[in-house]
Amino acid sequence: MIIWVNPILSSSPPYFTQTPSKLPGKNHSCFASSIVSASDIPRRRCDFYDLHKELVPYAEAWSWQNAIVEEKKALSEMDEDLADSLIVLQHHPVYTLGAGSSEGFLNFDVKNPPVDLYRTERGGEVTYHGPGQLVMYPIINLRYHTMDLHWYLRSLEEVVIRALSSAFAIEASRIEGLTGVWVGNQKLAAIGIKVSRWITYHGLALNVTTDTTPFQHIVPCGIRDRQVGSVKGLLKEKILSKGCREDNHLPDDQELIDVANKSLITEFCEVFQVDLGIDLHEKGVWKNSSPATSKLANTTTVPSYELDIQK
Repeated sequence: MIIWVNPILSSSPPYFTQTPSKLPGKNHSCFASSIVSASDIPRRRCDFYDLHKELVPYAEAWSWQNAIVEEKKALSEMDEDLADSLIVLQHHPVYTLGAGSSEGFLNFDVKNPPVDLYRTERGGEVTYHGPGQLVMYPIINLRYHTMDLHWYLRSLEEVVIRALSSAFAIEASRIEGLTGVWVGNQKLAAIGIKVSRWITYHGLALNVTTDTTPFQHIVPCGIRDRQVGSVKGLLKEKILSKGCREDNHLPDDQELIDVANKSLITEFCEVFQVDLGIDLHEKGVWKNSSPATSKLANTTTVPSYELDIQK
């Protein structure tokens, strides 16, 4: 059974209560960002919601994105600017379909899926989200970057390629004609986006410590002749190829996720030339109040890492 969600449009529920940063006036000389960092290009502010250690229900994150998009569109119509936004989190196990995805890529009865199944408005075919996978949702106005969807997709890939190289010495690449990030025949990161009035949402998903078994129930991204891999799996292969015991050399799952998260954010800031609204880290952390509901608890603790993310 495919689930549709009618988003409840509030730009911060159920996570944060503060108003996202409004920028003073509109920058009419919109600059074009480059994949190659340029120090003379002004950097935009980006409100950052770091939930990378938390499992956030897909429907709630989806509604949250829609709310932020609607707020940005409303301000844009009034010739006002709102800072870019970035959400990083993990999801409970879920399958998602793109707007035009074929149910023929599902290896299960659509009326009785093994986990929740959603059809969304993003592009692309079916994919899986679950624990150990970092999901990055940039909600940015391409009018202030580059109004080119090809550029945006390649830039998201560039973020992952740089992050894997800098954090794990994994040399990833693109494959011509396919979207995503690959190491050999294995796809490590999937990308599916939606753009409305040049405002982006949905985004990318990087398999860090993900159990890839659920991908066997689908044809990931509609690609039958390639595999899905993870950072942890590749590091295991590298360690074992050297004749070492993996339990003596491989960091634990949370450390791998923390390192990957920090590297993704660092590279996102460089590729898109943004500065994070670091104060948002201190507003709170996600907590599950019951099996059925989740909410944000106020705290002054920074839940992730030292905020030394600027290169």
